[in-house]
Amino acid sequence: MSSKPQQPIKLFYRIGEVSRLTGLEPYVLRYWETEFPQIKPDKGRAGQRLYTKKDLNAILRVKQLLYTDGYTIAGARKRLNGRRAQDIEAVIETAKQELREILEMLK
Repeated sequence: MSSKPQQPIKLFYRIGEVSRLTGLEPYVLRYWETEFPQIKPDKGRAGQRLYTKKDLNAILRVKQLLYTDGYTIAGARKRLNGRRAQDIEAVIETAKQELREILEMLK
């Protein structure tokens, strides 16, 4: 049994829907947009925020870091950015290894 709320399958979610799904007030969501670059909803023609599934997942991750794991805003930001940096480093190391193998083949 999962404690995660069931998410409807949609392309875009309005701020009210995201608020109900996550249990967060809209002002908290708007504030988090300014603090976490991973949360960047598009704006519709009427200027409404349109969150994607990726945004929703990022919001749930931030909520977990802040409310469950006890991170500060700065700590949660570092944690989220650190994961991306580790992923980039892993890709770079793999590319270096492949280039070394190609170089050996060319010798």
